[in-house]
Amino acid sequence: MVWVPGGSFVMGDDSHYPEEGPPRSVTVKGFWIDAHEVTNAEFAAFVKATGYKTMAERNPPKLPGAPPEMLVPGSAVFNIPSQEEPRWWRWIAGAQWRHPAGVQESIAGRDRKPVVQIAWQDAEAYAQWAGKQLPSEEQWEYAARGGAAALPEPVDAKGQPQANYYQGIFPVKNLNTDGYVGRAPVGCFKPNGFGLYDMIGNVWEWTSAQGSRADASEPVNVIKGGSYLCAANYCARYRPAARQFQERGLGTDHIGFRLIDGTKAGPAS
Repeated sequence: MVWVPGGSFVMGDDSHYPEEGPPRSVTVKGFWIDAHEVTNAEFAAFVKATGYKTMAERNPPKLPGAPPEMLVPGSAVFNIPSQEEPRWWRWIAGAQWRHPAGVQESIAGRDRKPVVQIAWQDAEAYAQWAGKQLPSEEQWEYAARGGAAALPEPVDAKGQPQANYYQGIFPVKNLNTDGYVGRAPVGCFKPNGFGLYDMIGNVWEWTSAQGSRADASEPVNVIKGGSYLCAANYCARYRPAARQFQERGLGTDHIGFRLIDGTKAGPAS
């Protein structure tokens, strides 16, 4: 974990969408936070120790009129739209953290990739086992800024991506400039000013903050940071101020998490 010293910042001052504002001054106390997202290997250790079954591995609620595939365990998986299948998201039976896109995809040999298909309840269960907590939205955004007053687009002086997000015209043309079509192993890009990796892009991250969404079928929480599916022409939420509201019971193949430790004392001065 990395120690983030306390401080003040203007939350939501880089707002692109209505839900990100208005800007407001926020002060946070120092805290420890995971240097990177929780990985497949780390989550596997938790499952081995506890026998825990994620929400995607359990029988889903029986929704009226649900198609047959939504009556068995599974989860939402991104789909590159085509004439035959125009939907961007599909419910795939068998999709879960060991098989993020369905049974045809395995995490074998991908220990360092961030675990996904994690619902809020799954992240909470892991946190309780680890003796940690999900960060508040304020803590997460402050940490993502890395001590900078304002953050530019995540590219270097030569225009090369410094985070795993979608380059090109989403969702039909991925230029793959960053070298990763999907999730990247944690720590592939330079850390921010606090020494934290992948706060921007790669996978969305759960926070403890509750949100509000009119079309949600269950309570929602705020996720932060964007993912490998965020592009300049659509979403553009690979920014610290960006936020999105996600149903607690639904993970996807681009949502993971990292934790804080609010009980551990800071480093000796």
